[in-house]
Amino acid sequence: MPRILGVDVPKNKKIKISLTYLYGVGATKALSVLKQANIDPEIRASKLTEEEVSKVANVIQKDFRVEGELRRVVTGNIKRLMDIGCYRGSRHKRGLPSRGQRTSSNARTRKGPRRSVGIKRKKS
Repeated sequence: MPRILGVDVPKNKKIKISLTYLYGVGATKALSVLKQANIDPEIRASKLTEEEVSKVANVIQKDFRVEGELRRVVTGNIKRLMDIGCYRGSRHKRGLPSRGQRTSSNARTRKGPRRSVGIKRKKS
């Protein structure tokens, strides 16, 4: 398995798909990275040489924020929203959707599984 920026990318997939396993790299960004590194997007990741892998890693490190650095930036942005007390920040604090979705019937992903209300019986 080729290792790019500390992440094992799948070797049996095409390199344009394998690069999307990096946090912050989607399909479009993967193609632009491969174009800058002069690598065929249709080649399998297992067929890459060490030189080509290092070329891809250098292009990604030089031009894009990915993995740990990007995660830090995103969590910092959310923390800033919470600190200033804006509406979106308060929704993040409470674990509810922050982009206007309804919550009475849906939003199970953000709210978590339903908590059932049990029936308490009297001892007879």
